[in-house]
Amino acid sequence: MQTEARRGVEDEMDDGVDPLVMGVRDRWEGQGLLGDPWPFLAICSVGRLNQLLKKALDVELKRLDLSQTGWFLLTTLALTVHGRARLSTLGRILMMHPTTVKLTVDQLEAAGLVGRTPHPRDRRATLVEITATGRQRANEVSLALEAPGGALAAFDGMHRELFEALQPARLAAGDVELLNPGGGRGRGRRAG
Repeated sequence: MQTEARRGVEDEMDDGVDPLVMGVRDRWEGQGLLGDPWPFLAICSVGRLNQLLKKALDVELKRLDLSQTGWFLLTTLALTVHGRARLSTLGRILMMHPTTVKLTVDQLEAAGLVGRTPHPRDRRATLVEITATGRQRANEVSLALEAPGGALAAFDGMHRELFEALQPARLAAGDVELLNPGGGRGRGRRAG
């Protein structure tokens, strides 16, 4: 079945759908490169798609006066059970350096999008909590990303398919981070 799918992709590329891919595939062996070109092409394809998505996302975020890191952080907080999390938890979930998380929280707090409170059970920890204004801003971004005339309009109707196509590769690479580790598993842990 995988061979049939691969042939389908190759037939589609033979029709001139992606000249860059055709050029790499056609030159691979001729230039003395060993193995298949598919790992190189997969990585380049994901990288190029990332650049295109990031460029379109940045257009919308700039209009809403928010950085990409700020949007990730706001949306992550909005998805937690109580709308709050430790700085360290945010860093782990977002795969960001603690300093980047702290600076982003500083910016979001200055804009009134998040607030900080001491952790009720751990004096060493600080909780970051999304405000009503922060939740509203996260919603504005979500709606802008789906807008027919927006910067991501070229991907209209493909967001779910794109996610589902990439999910097996992400999981195979070990990318399985939960927003609420332990939540709902009877351990009694809460976000934050």
